[in-house]
Amino acid sequence: MAERRVTIGWPEGLHARPASVFVRAAAAVGVPVTIAKASGGNPVNAASMLGLLALGAEGGEEVVLASDAPDADAALDRLAKMVQEGLDELPAA
Repeated sequence: MAERRVTIGWPEGLHARPASVFVRAAAAVGVPVTIAKASGGNPVNAASMLGLLALGAEGGEEVVLASDAPDADAALDRLAKMVQEGLDELPAA
């Protein structure tokens, strides 16, 4: 399983607008991705708004993005960059 540990760059964390931006990006990468707090807890589907909001991830907190799909590395790299830098859109491949 491929995974990336990344610190959330959005000051407000994965709530409201950043959460909706991230969910759309996670759905667009074309591979199933999960996200979990690095401090523990169950991973949730990264393309699920309800799952992401229930995660309660705050700005500056470390999360783990993971996927067991073949060739998931590029997708995880793009999502990790987005989360770490607090971007409003998915970086180009």
